[in-house]
Amino acid sequence: MTANRTRIIERLQNSHAGEGRGDFDLNPDAWFNGRDLTEADMKPAAVLVPLVERAEGLMVLLTKRTDHLHDHAGQISFPGGRVEDDDADATDTALRETEEEIGVPRDMIEIVGELEPYRTGTGYRISPVVGFVDPDYTLKIDEFEVAEVFEVPLEFVFDPANHERRSAIYQNVERHFYVLPFEDRDIWGATAGMLVGFYARVMGVE
Repeated sequence: MTANRTRIIERLQNSHAGEGRGDFDLNPDAWFNGRDLTEADMKPAAVLVPLVERAEGLMVLLTKRTDHLHDHAGQISFPGGRVEDDDADATDTALRETEEEIGVPRDMIEIVGELEPYRTGTGYRISPVVGFVDPDYTLKIDEFEVAEVFEVPLEFVFDPANHERRSAIYQNVERHFYVLPFEDRDIWGATAGMLVGFYARVMGVE
């Protein structure tokens, strides 16, 4: 089950975004990092959910973080990061971070809407900003932060059979999370959670 450009734009602009999603959806009673997080604790961040139109269909552009980073090392993620004081809004943050991390300038990206904010167990309130990237983009990767950039078919992302639920023990607590196993990679955690939320928003499911 997938969607085209027109449906995505229509659903983002004409459907209610809801109050938000997060790691706590699957872990309502969990404590992360030794504390019970509240809205006031959340640090604002934003990511770009980059879509690329190819002859074979829409693709989602993702990055793999380098293994030496302090936070989320080696994980698959969207381009993005913390909101800085000079950023005008979440879109500005997402576009700035995308250019810094993978070298795609903002004039090659058409922003079409936002998804529900996503709250992580590590204390971030992430605004996912959806945009269409010019398929002729070229990369200039920040090799300190980004190990790899690749594309995943939106058809794969929008197939609920690929929305696996797994669990692991984290700080002596069983934590549940989504995993989208694509080829030899596992897309998991907040990135998988936001992709599942993207699917739900566009396809109108819970």
